[in-house]
Amino acid sequence: MIIQISNWIIPLLILTILLYGTYKKVPTYEKFVEGGKEGVSIAVSLLPFLLGMVVSISIFRASGAMDAFVGFLSPLLQLLHVPSEIVPLALTRPISGTASLGVVTDLIKNEGPDSFIGKLASVMQGSTDTTLYVLTVYFGAVGIKRMGDALKVGLLADLIGIIASLMICYAVFG
Repeated sequence: MIIQISNWIIPLLILTILLYGTYKKVPTYEKFVEGGKEGVSIAVSLLPFLLGMVVSISIFRASGAMDAFVGFLSPLLQLLHVPSEIVPLALTRPISGTASLGVVTDLIKNEGPDSFIGKLASVMQGSTDTTLYVLTVYFGAVGIKRMGDALKVGLLADLIGIIASLMICYAVFG
Protein backbone atom coordinates (compact mmCIF):
# COMPACT_ATOMS: atom_id res chain seq x y z
CA MET A 1 0.00 0.00 0.00
CA ILE A 2 2.81 2.45 0.95
CA ILE A 3 4.69 1.65 -2.27
CA GLN A 4 1.60 2.33 -4.38
CA ILE A 5 1.02 5.63 -2.58
CA SER A 6 4.67 6.64 -3.05
CA ASN A 7 4.51 5.74 -6.75
CA TRP A 8 1.48 7.96 -7.29
CA ILE A 9 2.15 10.88 -4.94
CA ILE A 10 4.41 12.89 -7.28
CA PRO A 11 2.19 12.57 -10.40
CA LEU A 12 -0.87 13.42 -8.29
CA LEU A 13 0.90 16.43 -6.81
CA ILE A 14 1.87 17.70 -10.26
CA LEU A 15 -1.67 17.12 -11.57
CA THR A 16 -3.13 18.96 -8.56
CA ILE A 17 -0.84 21.94 -9.14
CA LEU A 18 -1.72 22.04 -12.84
CA LEU A 19 -5.45 21.80 -12.17
CA TYR A 20 -5.27 24.47 -9.47
CA GLY A 21 -3.28 26.76 -11.77
CA THR A 22 -5.79 26.22 -14.57
CA TYR A 23 -8.64 26.93 -12.15
CA LYS A 24 -6.90 30.20 -11.17
CA LYS A 25 -6.42 31.01 -14.89
CA VAL A 26 -2.59 30.92 -14.66
CA PRO A 27 -0.77 29.96 -17.90
CA THR A 28 0.62 26.77 -16.32
CA TYR A 29 2.60 25.46 -19.29
CA GLU A 30 4.33 28.80 -19.87
CA LYS A 31 5.14 29.05 -16.15
CA PHE A 32 6.46 25.48 -16.20
CA VAL A 33 8.78 26.26 -19.12
CA GLU A 34 9.88 29.51 -17.47
CA GLY A 35 10.67 27.64 -14.24
CA GLY A 36 12.59 24.99 -16.17
CA LYS A 37 14.75 27.66 -17.83
CA GLU A 38 15.44 29.24 -14.45
CA GLY A 39 16.35 25.85 -12.96
CA VAL A 40 18.83 25.11 -15.74
CA SER A 41 20.54 28.48 -15.33
CA ILE A 42 20.82 27.94 -11.55
CA ALA A 43 22.27 24.46 -12.10
CA VAL A 44 24.86 25.83 -14.52
CA SER A 45 25.84 28.62 -12.12
CA LEU A 46 26.31 26.10 -9.28
CA LEU A 47 28.40 23.68 -11.32
CA PRO A 48 31.81 25.30 -10.51
CA PHE A 49 31.09 25.15 -6.75
CA LEU A 50 30.02 21.51 -6.88
CA LEU A 51 32.90 20.52 -9.12
CA GLY A 52 35.35 22.23 -6.76
CA MET A 53 34.00 20.31 -3.77
CA VAL A 54 34.08 16.94 -5.54
CA VAL A 55 37.61 17.48 -6.85
CA SER A 56 38.86 18.64 -3.42
CA ILE A 57 37.45 15.57 -1.69
CA SER A 58 38.87 13.26 -4.33
CA ILE A 59 42.33 14.82 -4.01
CA PHE A 60 42.16 14.64 -0.21
CA ARG A 61 41.30 10.93 -0.31
CA ALA A 62 43.56 9.90 -3.20
CA SER A 63 46.62 11.73 -1.87
CA GLY A 64 46.56 9.76 1.36
CA ALA A 65 46.07 12.92 3.42
CA MET A 66 42.87 11.51 4.90
CA ASP A 67 44.63 8.31 5.99
CA ALA A 68 47.45 10.35 7.53
CA PHE A 69 44.92 12.52 9.37
CA VAL A 70 43.09 9.46 10.69
CA GLY A 71 46.40 7.95 11.80
CA PHE A 72 47.27 11.19 13.59
CA LEU A 73 43.95 11.17 15.45
CA SER A 74 44.03 7.46 16.22
CA PRO A 75 45.31 7.69 19.85
CA LEU A 76 42.66 10.27 20.74
CA LEU A 77 39.96 8.25 19.00
CA GLN A 78 40.93 5.11 20.95
CA LEU A 79 40.73 7.09 24.17
CA LEU A 80 37.21 8.27 23.26
CA HIS A 81 36.14 4.79 22.00
CA VAL A 82 35.51 6.15 18.50
CA PRO A 83 36.29 3.67 15.70
CA SER A 84 38.92 5.26 13.44
CA GLU A 85 37.21 3.73 10.39
CA ILE A 86 34.33 6.17 10.81
CA VAL A 87 36.47 9.36 10.68
CA PRO A 88 36.48 9.66 6.86
CA LEU A 89 32.68 9.57 6.95
CA ALA A 90 32.57 12.23 9.67
CA LEU A 91 34.87 14.44 7.59
CA THR A 92 33.16 14.02 4.23
CA ARG A 93 29.52 14.04 5.34
CA PRO A 94 29.27 17.82 5.91
CA ILE A 95 30.93 18.46 2.55
CA SER A 96 29.26 16.13 0.08
CA GLY A 97 26.44 13.62 0.23
CA THR A 98 27.78 11.67 -2.74
CA ALA A 99 31.29 11.42 -1.32
CA SER A 100 29.98 10.37 2.09
CA LEU A 101 27.73 7.79 0.46
CA GLY A 102 30.84 6.42 -1.25
CA VAL A 103 32.57 6.20 2.13
CA VAL A 104 29.55 4.42 3.64
CA THR A 105 29.50 2.00 0.71
CA ASP A 106 33.19 1.23 1.23
CA LEU A 107 32.68 0.73 4.98
CA ILE A 108 29.73 -1.60 4.48
CA LYS A 109 31.58 -3.49 1.73
CA ASN A 110 34.68 -3.94 3.91
CA GLU A 111 33.10 -4.38 7.36
CA GLY A 112 29.70 -5.87 6.46
CA PRO A 113 26.21 -4.39 6.83
CA ASP A 114 25.58 -6.10 10.17
CA SER A 115 28.89 -5.07 11.71
CA PHE A 116 29.03 -2.30 14.30
CA ILE A 117 30.89 -0.09 11.83
CA GLY A 118 28.27 -0.72 9.13
CA LYS A 119 25.43 0.12 11.51
CA LEU A 120 27.25 3.18 12.87
CA ALA A 121 27.98 4.44 9.35
CA SER A 122 24.33 4.01 8.39
CA VAL A 123 23.07 5.85 11.46
CA MET A 124 25.67 8.60 11.03
CA GLN A 125 24.75 9.03 7.36
CA GLY A 126 21.13 9.54 8.34
CA SER A 127 21.82 11.71 11.39
CA THR A 128 23.95 14.38 9.75
CA ASP A 129 23.55 16.68 6.80
CA THR A 130 25.66 17.97 3.94
CA THR A 131 26.05 21.40 5.50
CA LEU A 132 28.65 22.86 3.15
CA TYR A 133 26.83 21.51 0.11
CA VAL A 134 23.51 22.93 1.29
CA LEU A 135 25.05 26.32 2.06
CA THR A 136 26.84 26.39 -1.29
CA VAL A 137 23.75 25.50 -3.28
CA TYR A 138 21.16 27.57 -1.45
CA PHE A 139 23.29 30.59 -0.68
CA GLY A 140 24.83 30.46 -4.15
CA ALA A 141 21.40 30.22 -5.78
CA VAL A 142 20.22 33.46 -4.19
CA GLY A 143 23.61 35.21 -4.37
CA ILE A 144 24.47 35.39 -0.67
CA LYS A 145 28.24 35.80 -0.27
CA ARG A 146 28.51 35.98 3.55
CA MET A 147 27.21 32.98 5.42
CA GLY A 148 27.19 34.56 8.87
CA ASP A 149 26.51 32.05 11.61
CA ALA A 150 24.83 29.51 9.30
CA LEU A 151 28.09 27.61 8.76
CA LYS A 152 28.88 27.47 12.49
CA VAL A 153 25.40 26.30 13.42
CA GLY A 154 25.33 23.74 10.60
CA LEU A 155 28.69 22.25 11.53
CA LEU A 156 27.70 22.20 15.22
CA ALA A 157 24.54 20.31 14.27
CA ASP A 158 26.68 17.84 12.31
CA LEU A 159 28.98 17.35 15.31
CA ILE A 160 25.97 16.74 17.55
CA GLY A 161 24.62 14.26 14.99
CA ILE A 162 27.94 12.39 14.95
CA ILE A 163 28.11 12.25 18.76
CA ALA A 164 24.47 11.17 18.99
CA SER A 165 25.10 8.46 16.39
CA LEU A 166 27.99 7.10 18.43
CA MET A 167 26.00 7.18 21.68
CA ILE A 168 22.91 5.56 20.16
CA CYS A 169 24.88 2.86 18.35
CA TYR A 170 26.88 1.99 21.47
CA ALA A 171 23.64 1.88 23.49
CA VAL A 172 21.71 -0.22 20.99
CA PHE A 173 24.36 -2.35 19.23
CA GLY A 174 27.34 -1.89 21.44
